[in-house]
Formats: sequence, structure tokens, C-alpha cells
Amino acid sequence: MASGNSEPRRSLTAQAVKVLVAGGFGVGKTTMVGSVSEVPPLRTEEVITAASEGVDDLSGVEGKTTTTVALDFGRITINPELILYLFGTPGQDRFWFMWDELADGALGAVVLADTRRLESCFPAVDFFEQRGLPFVVGVNCFDDAYRYGTEEVRGALDLDPQVPLLLCDARERDSTKQVLTVLMEHVLGRVGVVSGNHG
Repeated sequence: MASGNSEPRRSLTAQAVKVLVAGGFGVGKTTMVGSVSEVPPLRTEEVITAASEGVDDLSGVEGKTTTTVALDFGRITINPELILYLFGTPGQDRFWFMWDELADGALGAVVLADTRRLESCFPAVDFFEQRGLPFVVGVNCFDDAYRYGTEEVRGALDLDPQVPLLLCDARERDSTKQVLTVLMEHVLGRVGVVSGNHG
């Protein structure tokens, strides 16, 4: 028996979409997932210990004290019809074996780049290119990093012209939402769906 005050059951029609947030070690993946998640993000961070010396490349992120060892998880509702489940991948080489599992069923990905260590995002770009998974590149603008233009970064990464690339601040919710919106538009464009609402 329905009540007159019942809310529409929009959640029953919402589509849940899996999105990866990938990139090198210390590039801001955990920060990005946390900045936009509408639920407390699940994190699998551990303290970096002396055991990782000589195993993990800490150059450029010497002050980093924790690392993701499995994944980060968050959720954001884009609109009543679309919910994104965000999975942040671990960045160190020794955990890359998990990427195939995390990528299973994903609709698209964000590759975060740090211009101070641009080469750290090459493996993520290669990974998604080889699998034909749509992705965008978000250049995380760290306070102490030189601000390169988007075309300079695109050239350095040798990106396909069709791959969106934009500057962002992974700490800022609105900036992260913009990256995710561009990703969804890119995915829709790839499958030939025309969306009239670019909000």
C-alpha cells in the first residue's frame, strides 16, 4: 500500500557504473576519491616502512608516509539516473597485478598525472590503451609543480587527440567532479550516445 508521502523510487532506476582512478605512486588517487565521495571512502592504506626501501620508488614523494596496498573505494551520485563507483588503484609496480581484476567491468578510467614525475603515469596510459578502455587524463596541479599547458603535457604523453586531458586539483570536490563529468561525456561519445544535458 503506497503512502501519499512516498518519495519516488529513483534508486531503482539508477545505473551504477564502475570507474577506475589510476596513475603512479603518490599522484593523488586516494585524495581524488576522498574529495568527491558522498560516503566515507574505503581506504586500504598502510604506513610505508623501511621494508619498502629499494622496492618502491619514492623519488619526488619522499614525504609520503602511507601507501594504498589494495584499493580505494568511493561513490558519487551524478544525477538520479547515474551513480559512479570509484575504485582507486594502487600505484606501486609490485601491486599492478591487481589492475586487471579492478578493471573488470569498468566503464572508463581517470589517469592522474603529476608533471613533476610524468613518467609515473605512462604504465596507466598504456594499460587502458591496450585494453581499449575509455579514459581521460587529469593533470593534478600540485602547489610546487610548474604549470605546463595541456598541449605540452599531451605531447609529452604522446596521447591520442581523442583522449580528453584537463588540469585539476584532486583535493577539490568540484574539480574532481569536472574530471568525472568529462570522462562520462567521453564514454558516451565513444559509444555513440548523444546527451543533451551537459550540466
